[in-house]
Amino acid sequence: MNTEIIKIDEENMDMQAIGRAGEIIKTGGLVAFPTETVYGLGGDALNAASSEKIYVAKGRPSDNPLIVHIAKLEELSFLVREVPEVAYKLAEKFWPGPLTMIFHKSKEVPAKTTGGLETVAVRMPSNKVAKAFIEAAGGYVAAPSANRSGRPSPTVAKYVIEDLDGRVEMILDGGEAVIGLESTIIDLTEEKPVILRPGYVTEEMLESVIKNVEVDRAIIDEACYKAPKAPGMKYRHYAPKGDLTIVEGQAQQVEAYINEQLKECKTEGKKTGVIATDETAMHYQADSVKSAGGRNEKEQIAKHLFRILREFDDEDVQVIYAESFEKQGVGAAIMNRLLKAAGHRIVSLDQDKNKV
Repeated sequence: MNTEIIKIDEENMDMQAIGRAGEIIKTGGLVAFPTETVYGLGGDALNAASSEKIYVAKGRPSDNPLIVHIAKLEELSFLVREVPEVAYKLAEKFWPGPLTMIFHKSKEVPAKTTGGLETVAVRMPSNKVAKAFIEAAGGYVAAPSANRSGRPSPTVAKYVIEDLDGRVEMILDGGEAVIGLESTIIDLTEEKPVILRPGYVTEEMLESVIKNVEVDRAIIDEACYKAPKAPGMKYRHYAPKGDLTIVEGQAQQVEAYINEQLKECKTEGKKTGVIATDETAMHYQADSVKSAGGRNEKEQIAKHLFRILREFDDEDVQVIYAESFEKQGVGAAIMNRLLKAAGHRIVSLDQDKNKV
């Protein structure tokens, strides 16, 4: 398949190109497109064959549900059996934006789109290209992240092309994603709203709108296995090619431990990398040291994390060490992604904790 790659400016959109992208979706094809979180791989959410193509293009397990993207709030009622009042409150505050809500699905949504579940995940992105594309495509676009399954999600088109060139009809290159981590997912089908995936919209932000929000234990407990209602709950995600280990503890302890491990790797001839912060990057003796941003600049760290993992792949880094981050606010999403990327391999230097 020949993939057409089109650069597109959010502030000066080529509507003819957007129209062609929409027609591809309407005829059962696939288009990768930018959102404010990461790039998405779009197909017709109401076409089971189109959803099947998404799974094949990504190499994605078919029980891993897709998120349906809409551009207008009134389109939600077509996808779900009932829109609870709490959803309207959340939509008023966070849509369009990086929040996905899970509902009981209507009969109009194919089981192939929802991974065989009777629930459907829905989001309304704020990126102007994404919004125009969804409207041109008919209003309902199923879209996981636009990468091969298991790889770090793409925040720039370069990595979409690397993973999907020849697998999709079109890639819309809209520049770098402004957030860099996938949307927060909240399940509204239970008695209490439950966060299934942390993201830019934090638990604290959600609780400012609705009360009694719970956090699913599968976010932090790798041994918790159940049917995944949301993308990323069951399978290893975001993994670089190199072996990634997270190290937590006091800053000086972490730096000393990582540098000790780097020396051992050097004697074994392994290429090494470290994910650090502006405050610590100069202290490491790795082949490649990358700062994700200032330690207190969680939004910047979130934006840069997936790009850094991809750059390590570009550099053929074999062993990667990452500092840990506090789990408050956006830090919860950063650590969720890091833990999944590392396969939950974490070393604790805190005397009150055991080494893992």
